[in-house]
Amino acid sequence: MLEIGKVERYIHEKLEREKLHFVLLDPDDVTPEEAARIAEMSEEVGVDAIMIGGSTGAEGDVLDGVVRAIKESSSLPTILFPGSHGGISKYADSIFFMSLLNSTNPFFITGAQALGAFQVKRYGIEPIPMAYLIIEPGETVGWVGDAKPIPRHKPKIAAAYALAGQYLGMRLVYLEAGSGASQPVPPEMIALVKRVIDVPLIVGGGIRTAAQARAAVEAGADIIVTGTAIEKAGSLEKAREKLVELNRGIKG
Repeated sequence: MLEIGKVERYIHEKLEREKLHFVLLDPDDVTPEEAARIAEMSEEVGVDAIMIGGSTGAEGDVLDGVVRAIKESSSLPTILFPGSHGGISKYADSIFFMSLLNSTNPFFITGAQALGAFQVKRYGIEPIPMAYLIIEPGETVGWVGDAKPIPRHKPKIAAAYALAGQYLGMRLVYLEAGSGASQPVPPEMIALVKRVIDVPLIVGGGIRTAAQARAAVEAGADIIVTGTAIEKAGSLEKAREKLVELNRGIKG
């Protein structure tokens, strides 16, 4: 059996006390300096981890530069959120080793994972198995990942995929509306998925306000992921204000 690592243990221990807020930074959209400052502010306001990655697959020196900058400015766990097998950095603490279960392309279900597995092992990055589900509208990640987005008004389909993911051994389930989505995952879908699974539930995409974050948490989300709302805030001061607002909505 795969041993639970330090970051996954940290997630479970924190979830015993409160809901969690992860900030997602896309190396295509932020410089290392901006990423470092956002990570520093995130830690100051009570964010729980920094995710690094994006749909269009930032990798190599660009990815490494952002991860290193975050590590130097913050003690928060760094979790890779790869768009494909190229999104791996030896400087990160862990990686969401995820399968896009509702992709129509086997590459995003098991292919990219096979191509990246030896690299994860060689670098000693902690893998956290995760079922990744694209919900309408899906945005860029749905298009890139050849997904068949789950309709917003069909929560039972999402619940079936989520439970299948758990039974396949995934230790997290992530409902993704897509970065910059016009609407987040519906609370009704979150509630049904949470009712049928026994593993932590992550929800992201389209969460821009404290009210939206609170609605997702009250529906059953364990971890809320925000990113675009912070990256696109316009200035570091406005990014800080948005972080405080969203964190308050998540943690109460």
